[in-house]
Amino acid sequence: MRFIMGIGLGLGLATAVAAGDVPDEVKVLQGQQVVLHVYPFLTDEDLQVLRLVQTNKQALQLFLTSSGGYSAIAVAPNEGFVRSGSLAPSAIAIGDFPDAVAAAEATLAGCEAKRKGGEACVVVMEIGPAS
Repeated sequence: MRFIMGIGLGLGLATAVAAGDVPDEVKVLQGQQVVLHVYPFLTDEDLQVLRLVQTNKQALQLFLTSSGGYSAIAVAPNEGFVRSGSLAPSAIAIGDFPDAVAAAEATLAGCEAKRKGGEACVVVMEIGPAS
């Protein structure tokens, strides 16, 4: 399992991580399905960086060095993903899990450990093998 510097489960699984009617943007990037959960709290800056990560292998590799298994990115809603060009303190990416649920659970736990108040962390991006 790889723990990568601080950075959903739309990979065919219905979970509480993507609760409600949060729109998803799904891309396939070199054999991997990358799902971005577009939460209303995500700023234009957050979305710009997350969409780059979703569509550019080199950008994705900055956060996740392993392309095997399942990975996820979680953030605290009050902190977002990027603020003034730097990653938010609670933003976390963790990868190389055997399934999407394990990736989401570990990523959320890591985010929660770093969160400084506000709403609970949510998974904003999931990466896994393309179907």
